[in-house]
Amino acid sequence: MGRYIPETKAQQEEMLKQIGARSLDDLYDMVPEKARLNDLHIPEGKSEMEVYEELCDIADKNTVFKSVFRGAGVYKRYIPAIVKTITSKEEFLTAYTPYQAEISQGVLQSIFEYQSQMCELTGLDVSNASVYDGAVAAAEGIFMTLERKKNEVLVSDTIDPETMQVIKTYCESRDVKLVVLKNRDHKTDLEEIEKAITENTAGLYVESPNFYGLIEDVEALAKRMHESGGRIVMGFDPIALALYKTPGEMDVDIAVGEGQQLGMPMGFGGPYLGIMTCKKELMRKLPGRIVGQTEDHDGRRAYVLTLQAREQHIRREKASSNICSNEALCAMTASVYLAAMGPRGLYDAALNSYRNAHYLAEELGKIGFTRKDEGEFFDEFLSVSPVDPDLLEEKLAQRKILSGLKVEDGILWCATELNNKAKIDELIKAIGEVL
Repeated sequence: MGRYIPETKAQQEEMLKQIGARSLDDLYDMVPEKARLNDLHIPEGKSEMEVYEELCDIADKNTVFKSVFRGAGVYKRYIPAIVKTITSKEEFLTAYTPYQAEISQGVLQSIFEYQSQMCELTGLDVSNASVYDGAVAAAEGIFMTLERKKNEVLVSDTIDPETMQVIKTYCESRDVKLVVLKNRDHKTDLEEIEKAITENTAGLYVESPNFYGLIEDVEALAKRMHESGGRIVMGFDPIALALYKTPGEMDVDIAVGEGQQLGMPMGFGGPYLGIMTCKKELMRKLPGRIVGQTEDHDGRRAYVLTLQAREQHIRREKASSNICSNEALCAMTASVYLAAMGPRGLYDAALNSYRNAHYLAEELGKIGFTRKDEGEFFDEFLSVSPVDPDLLEEKLAQRKILSGLKVEDGILWCATELNNKAKIDELIKAIGEVL
């Protein structure tokens, strides 16, 4: 216990004397007796060896899949070894975001590099230093569209259901009117937008590829929103941008995304990375931090926090957001990943994912898993299932294969650059044995 309470008994008594207390219990006189805990009821401590063995026993209960055919927001991709080698250095590895980043040129430079890469990736002018995850980025992006006399936003129901829940929570807490648009064949319906747009409509949020894997006609949606005086927020897949038009090329106002695919392994909800970029005129609405490059009085390159809203501290009553922290280590991970992959490597990862997913769709179609939709897709697609999805998942798991995700309309399959032809053929053979 002395390791965690370093003060000696004499030191404790001296401190109590200074504040006029006779014992540690006197410090809690104002706390009702029934609210006090006299015993935590925790087991006795164990040695490091005992703890390690117990943790190994718990870990052995996990199923480690040799093949993963599930995405739906979190993806298993190849991560170059150099990514962890660099980000694990003690200069970079922190448990939390650096609060006084302005005194650390190294932290500021890493954030600046990340921002520059995000702008290049999305084709937009400004990036912040990131937020907690993709769902938060989506909700924050929607709030950026709001105007003083416009507090209504449209959201396509083709987006990730979990992102939808976060958006709903944000809107309910701020009295923002949320209109959910019904899809047509799992794509955003322009006619639904026409019906929903009013003079109070501030913006539209859509994802491409959407939750069902389909590529949306974002250019047409952006044009319609701009005609009505509103803005469009696009949720993007960072790997898919190596193959498809960038948000900037499609005249998107705000682009948001989940950066987990950029060098971060699959985890139980995180830590992940919320990417946010926008047009220059919206920079003042962008939450969080923005790092800029300048020169000091000796003409040397220097990095500074050029914009840091810090809403809780300086203008809380007018805040459009309460985000003031960034996922600094995750942002650096994404930056190292992109630097290691380079434009060609990112393109190859995207192209191989595209080819593998389309081969998977073809092979599944041969055994009765026909595609649900006819639209273009990147690395995910929805299929009907001739067999009970729960039974299929169970049988494949016994073979250390994680099946696609069971959804209301069928099974949502995914193939990344790691799902090569051999693994797909193995999956098809395993499903054949179930059928």
